[in-house]
Amino acid sequence: MARSLKKGPFVNAKLLKKIQKLGSSKNTTSIKTLSRSSTIVPEMIDFTFLVHDGKNYISVKVREEMVGHKLGEFAPTTKFSRHGGKMQRDIEKQAEVKQEAQLKTNTAK
Repeated sequence: MARSLKKGPFVNAKLLKKIQKLGSSKNTTSIKTLSRSSTIVPEMIDFTFLVHDGKNYISVKVREEMVGHKLGEFAPTTKFSRHGGKMQRDIEKQAEVKQEAQLKTNTAK
């Protein structure tokens, strides 16, 4: 459910203060934040944020296309390992063999 237009987008107050402090200098320093629910506003463009994913901080460089989205959308909290099974293992093994063969032919040239 969308947030009311009357209220405006949610942005953590501390995060806005940090942006305004660094805004005049345009440093290359990263801003660490736990606020994944903060909406990206135009003032954040060209800043780098370190967004917490529950375990680590993931670097997110804000671009113009990201305005209106949440910071947490660009820092996934789960790590995809792969779909399992015997068929998948066989497919991956064939791909590795193919890669090794290509490397051998490239080095032989």
